[in-house]
Amino acid sequence: MTSTLPRIVVATGNAGKLREFRHALADMPFELVSASDVGVTSWPPEDAPDYAGNAEIKARHVTAMTRLPALADDSGIEVDALEGTPGVHSARFGGPGLDDAGRTQLLLERLRETPEAERTARFRSVIVLTTPRGEVFSFEGHCEGRILDAPEGEGGFGYDPVFHSFELGMGFGSASLDEKRCVSHRGKALDALRAWFHTVQLATVLGNAPDVTSS
Repeated sequence: MTSTLPRIVVATGNAGKLREFRHALADMPFELVSASDVGVTSWPPEDAPDYAGNAEIKARHVTAMTRLPALADDSGIEVDALEGTPGVHSARFGGPGLDDAGRTQLLLERLRETPEAERTARFRSVIVLTTPRGEVFSFEGHCEGRILDAPEGEGGFGYDPVFHSFELGMGFGSASLDEKRCVSHRGKALDALRAWFHTVQLATVLGNAPDVTSS
């Protein structure tokens, strides 16, 4: 008899993030479902002072509503010339009236007079897993680079089109999903999550499929 895979909800309304989670964890013995798949369409305020706190807010919200384990990411871009901003406020940079393109354009405007050598920046990500038993596990990743003078490429989302990765040697907007995942902040946090999953019994952690364990 084939057992039913345990389900984990990815606590985001961002299609790009969901795609990265599914790509990175495609071979794991559980099913990743979107928040909307399980009826979660509203979100609490992300008012924590750091990435881990905001990720935990989202994950706990989804677990409370669904009684399923949840994975949430909070991430941001930290620009040295702007004293580390927008940082934890990256998704709300410039206020609620801006979309990804508008926030990116605002960032470029703030850096208009900044020379290339001083446009260093990093993406940072914290992924949090919450369980119906109240457990919280967190995983972190970051990547270094600089802000380009203008958007490049057609890929990625958010600030990807203006971020040049030092490790990759190209902009995230020009990179394939595989190339980006190998070096990105979220990719590294997901790698840490994958490694951890292989050290635990999934049934014990996830609690919604008692006959499935990690391989």
